[in-house]
Amino acid sequence: MATSRQLKRTLLKIFSFFSVIRGYNIIVVILAQYFSAIFIFGSHLRAITVLKDFNLFLIILSSALAIASGYIINNFYDTEKDLINRPNKSQLDKLVSKNTQLRTYFALNFTSACLAWLVSWRAVAFYAVYIFLLWFYSHKIKKNYPIVGNITASLLVLLPFFGILMHFANFSWGIFAHAFYLYLILLIREFVKDLENIKGDFANNYQTVPVRFGAKTSKYIISFLTLLTLVPAYLLIWYYEVGYMQYYFYVSSGLLLAFVIFLFDAQTQTDFKKLHILLKLIIILGVLSIVLIDPNVIINGKKLVTPYL
Repeated sequence: MATSRQLKRTLLKIFSFFSVIRGYNIIVVILAQYFSAIFIFGSHLRAITVLKDFNLFLIILSSALAIASGYIINNFYDTEKDLINRPNKSQLDKLVSKNTQLRTYFALNFTSACLAWLVSWRAVAFYAVYIFLLWFYSHKIKKNYPIVGNITASLLVLLPFFGILMHFANFSWGIFAHAFYLYLILLIREFVKDLENIKGDFANNYQTVPVRFGAKTSKYIISFLTLLTLVPAYLLIWYYEVGYMQYYFYVSSGLLLAFVIFLFDAQTQTDFKKLHILLKLIIILGVLSIVLIDPNVIINGKKLVTPYL
């Protein structure tokens, strides 16, 4: 009986740690990075060549560890407000002590830097800066600087993809159009999260846009950013070769326009949480739709309709 309770407690701690590092988000990021590497950044190479690229594996693993450490330090600083905004998650996260979280934070950062060092000194410099920015955002920017905090948070989600971009050295306007579209969705999500978490932010003096300027101002900013997403979507559909992924942009644009309509009716935390889930769905659909960009993969200079070989 005691062994059963111990096993249950161990499993709860593992689940708690998975919750602290937002393991589900990290899995999505890893998938997005590999899909982007195969179908966007390394589209001129065989898919199997990209998958067998050990340096790419190290870069993606370094990113995952750095992101996990970023969630830990973010959770560390947000403990008080999360008690109000996410009481159930907060109780689960408490199963892993703060000392354990901090030790894990430093261990993950050290491991991330070591893995990056195996790639190149440029890679370790990139991830050292990235790890510092994750800490600085949680420690200083997030609480004190409205709008700047949202812009920084969205940029930090996007930065690991620039590590892959530098690895392949494949620069094109099409890639930046993809990045801009994703960045806008992430930025919208950050503003919606502020509306969702307004009670805890207000109680703990977080200077977010809804706290500082009001919910209506946030909604106007979100609406403007949503309409702005139509620009990169239009460019990607009509000027760049995105293959069947064009249908994703049609669907996501329709969902975003519906999102704006529901946004102005939203009043409660539950309403904003539903909108947040919708944005997550759009992001996940975007990740899965990357495989539709181009059904052709180059093998020995010839194109074959076998992207998974």
